[in-house]
Amino acid sequence: MTLTDAAHGLEQHRHWEPAEALRTADPELADLLSAEAERRASGLQLLAGENLATEAVRAALAGPLIDKYAEGYPGHRHHTGCAVADATELLAVSRARTLFAAEHANVQPRSGTSAMLATYAALLRPGDAVLAMSLEHGGHLSCGSKANFSGRWFDFIGYGVREEDGLVDLDQVRELAKAHRPKAIIAGSISYPRHLDWAAFREIADEVDAYLIATAAQTTGLVAAGAAPSPVPYADVVVAATHKLLRGPRGGLLLCTEELAERVDRAVFPFTQGGAAMNEVAAKAVAFAQASTPEFGAYIRRAVDGARALAGSLALSGVRPLTGGTDTHLVTADVGPLGLTGAQAERRCAAAGLLLGKCALPFDPAPAAETSGIRLGTGTAAALGLGAAELGEVGELIGALLSGGEQAAVAARVRELAGGVSQEGAR
Repeated sequence: MTLTDAAHGLEQHRHWEPAEALRTADPELADLLSAEAERRASGLQLLAGENLATEAVRAALAGPLIDKYAEGYPGHRHHTGCAVADATELLAVSRARTLFAAEHANVQPRSGTSAMLATYAALLRPGDAVLAMSLEHGGHLSCGSKANFSGRWFDFIGYGVREEDGLVDLDQVRELAKAHRPKAIIAGSISYPRHLDWAAFREIADEVDAYLIATAAQTTGLVAAGAAPSPVPYADVVVAATHKLLRGPRGGLLLCTEELAERVDRAVFPFTQGGAAMNEVAAKAVAFAQASTPEFGAYIRRAVDGARALAGSLALSGVRPLTGGTDTHLVTADVGPLGLTGAQAERRCAAAGLLLGKCALPFDPAPAAETSGIRLGTGTAAALGLGAAELGEVGELIGALLSGGEQAAVAARVRELAGGVSQEGAR
């Protein structure tokens, strides 16, 4: 199975039209969906958490499993008529295990956060101590935010990065682990642009008899393509996402050791959710198959090369990339040197069709609602065929815009880049 040609996928997004049944039944909603398709086609999407699902993934999502109720697991459903659903889920599980060299996979979680909730349910009890990257340094809401179940149910201790180079402070992780003896250590971030030392985290976890949980939602696609070190050999549980770089449906994935398989499965169903969305499971199976192809590997290399070019051109424009660059598809950067907040930069770029996100920065004195940081991802741009040359230019456009350049001129060039992907370059 090969990846759908990206230029064809772009045309589908640009010229999407609602089916006649939808137009007839609900013209108001049909207009809204058409507006979303037009919005996507008119700018360049650089939000790190979004991507374009492949044509085959979208076809599976709209297939006959869209309304199939299959509560339980293959061979142990609570309703009859699940033979095809069982075969589909077993196929997705088998492909996930092979792709990530994992002993066990659960493909039912509806999102990365629901997968994290199930992981906590499998390994922890309310009140347990957990060591995770602090939110200010790049941790996810599900890793200790007081607005989230995690911060209300568990005692989170935050570690961070070194101020001098922005890299994870493993000495601090070890010191905090020894001082607090957490039940689990979480490794991973939503905005850290460098590869993590999974072996070092495993060593620290073993020193204090803690579970190691890898939160790899941002890097799932990189790991699948061999472009990032895999956490699977080191972590007790890996929490992953099937959208973002994997280009699958929005959803979660859990990988774990065989020893924890039953606990993880029971934590997903029946503890934290009911029947799986079987059309999503089918679409995940497609994504896992496509991620095993040489075409997907080329796509990931394009995303990583593009991110490095983007970081480099931003630096030349006066924006400061954290850690001095990136190993991944992520670029996290400080716009403070240009006299802007992250929120101001986000709004200014959005007005020119460049969609990126404000982002908290370590040691940032700016208020959390404003911040001094921005976070960019190259997944969608690479899916459209943009490579290092084009993304280097995007960095220049962002720099010019944030330095007071003419918005209209930047917006015009953005439309050209978003719409000028060649059939050859998009493969």
